[in-house]
Amino acid sequence: MAESVFRARLAEDGLDGLIEVDSAGTGGWHEGDDADPRTVAVLRSAGYRSAHTARQFHPSWFDRLDLVIALDSGHLRALHRLAPNPQAAAKVRMLRSYAASGTDAADTTADDLDVPDPYYGGFEGFEECLDMIEEACDGLLTAVRTAVTARCLIPARTSAHDGRHTTRPPHSPQERESA
Repeated sequence: MAESVFRARLAEDGLDGLIEVDSAGTGGWHEGDDADPRTVAVLRSAGYRSAHTARQFHPSWFDRLDLVIALDSGHLRALHRLAPNPQAAAKVRMLRSYAASGTDAADTTADDLDVPDPYYGGFEGFEECLDMIEEACDGLLTAVRTAVTARCLIPARTSAHDGRHTTRPPHSPQERESA
């Protein structure tokens, strides 16, 4: 879900050619599966595209990524365990730490920043997750745009999105990131 939202935000901001967005799980239990049909339905009803096949994150990816986004504290811990060194672990951030309405990340625990897993609930849980992800992706886009502008010396642009679509983290054309 976060990948689709952030990819849309990047495209709206004109950064999609500079930033690579990808998604992977910390475990392999759904590897090869399509996204949950409820995720796809919620994304489509909000105007997002969704074409996702689950795969597992590999520690070797840290070398080519500038930023790795975790959606919950369990993912955060798993990604920190997978990190081959402290520099790689420092690339991992919680998505909701970028949300404007969230409290200061320094004053919260990782659990306070979780995007809950809606899998065992109803459709409304997926809609609630989308709202959280959209808000956080707005802040993530701002951070990425700032980083890209500083790195590439491109003019800063004001996002013209409607608040329903999001985009991914920053990097130069040779750099890659994962959300």
